[in-house]
Amino acid sequence: MSNLIRKVWESVSNRSNSTKHTSISSISSNFSSNLNYSTSSSETLFDQIYMCSSSTGEFDRIPIDVFMQIVKLLQPHEVARLAAVCKLWRVIVSDNKLWMYYLQNQVVPWDSIFFSEVNLRSGFPLQTSSQMQSFMHIYGLRAQVPGAIIIDGGSGYCKFGWSKFDSPSGRSATFLEFGNIESPMYSRLRHFYATIYNRMQVKSSMQPIVVSVPLCQYDDTEAAKAARRQLKEAIHSALFGMNVPTVCAVSQATLALFAAKRTSGIVVNIGFHQTTVVPILNGKIMHKVGVEAMGVGALKLTGYLREQMQQRNLHFDSLYTVRSLKENLCYVALDYEAELRKDTEASYEVAAAGWFTLAKERFQTGEILFQPRIAGMRAMGLHQAVALCIDHCHDAELTADESWYKTVVLAGGTACLPGVAERLERELHDHLTPSIADGIKVIPPPYGADSAWYGAKLISNLSTFPNSWCITRKEFRSKARRNLER
Repeated sequence: MSNLIRKVWESVSNRSNSTKHTSISSISSNFSSNLNYSTSSSETLFDQIYMCSSSTGEFDRIPIDVFMQIVKLLQPHEVARLAAVCKLWRVIVSDNKLWMYYLQNQVVPWDSIFFSEVNLRSGFPLQTSSQMQSFMHIYGLRAQVPGAIIIDGGSGYCKFGWSKFDSPSGRSATFLEFGNIESPMYSRLRHFYATIYNRMQVKSSMQPIVVSVPLCQYDDTEAAKAARRQLKEAIHSALFGMNVPTVCAVSQATLALFAAKRTSGIVVNIGFHQTTVVPILNGKIMHKVGVEAMGVGALKLTGYLREQMQQRNLHFDSLYTVRSLKENLCYVALDYEAELRKDTEASYEVAAAGWFTLAKERFQTGEILFQPRIAGMRAMGLHQAVALCIDHCHDAELTADESWYKTVVLAGGTACLPGVAERLERELHDHLTPSIADGIKVIPPPYGADSAWYGAKLISNLSTFPNSWCITRKEFRSKARRNLER
């Protein structure tokens, strides 16, 4: 480190003494003649250096902006050591802007880091931090956070990987390999988690784990509450039975909302078998408001495209071919009737299956989300289910600020079809009264089909993880014992 500083110093030592930049020495030298100077709670680095009477030695002559660029060339752990040199060095290297620079160069985007550290540090119940700790302190804590295993398992597909990685390291077709993991069966859940650990080639006893909890039993009845509690207990029991040290289990919908940098809103999860519309306030699912569900999911869309291809005598060998065509050629039209009059023909080559050409099938497949009757289904359209949920949120009057339910976040692979967000937003503005529709915004899946996984990644990289979000085996058993005694 000293060699690096010496080299940079030599490169700037010949700088003209008449520079217009303000140097550290020029700030410090004025200190004695300004004894009445008073600092505020929002001191800048300039103010703090001004109030400091110590010196950085030869570096005093370097302009502040150049000096900070020199410091940025060092590694964060090297910069932290400089705090022990003297008071002035401690002031300089503790500057929030410097550590924001380091945080901005992390794998996780800076705006996501800021959102999570402000809103998610406390765990449940969420408490927004009105006063942030220094970014130097937050950086240090985040650097010490242990890596966690993240498993986002749904009824269709599972994504798993390390919290320190950019993206999931593996995927599997849950419905083919494990059946319905949403049922609270200990043996099935244990087999599911054990298989994932084996594929990741890690011991279950080594790291904390963050798992998504599939949404089931939507009602606010006692029976539905008991079923949700039973599923969560089965997940914890299976993991603690495998000697996992600490477990964080959060709803899939809530994790998708966190990935969009929101703690309140309506999550529309277009899942494998069905679509759910979930109102969430401060990270908590509002079951008493009402979770809407419609029996149209990714599997229905794939099946409907298959029927259309069969009607046109388009030969294919597997559903994989159909799914590939759906994901690469299909979209949702903003105006369905107008789209029928257009030439929408396009082709795509599926690996090992050849070229396929689709026309109206491209937008008719996604249209069943809004008009299920096209595919012979008796169900609400997506916009109707979301509008109903918004009306319920409005009528519930849970907070004085009604804007919380006007952010609609899409989740799930099928929600990534081009045009879904734009069409839903347009339909909602047409379907709802102007006073309620005003300000409604539909956000596409922030990380595609992996949104819930990335929401878990935000939690598992928090400076307070795992303490604020995880539960230990001892805490779980104590909680289960209390529930039995009620």
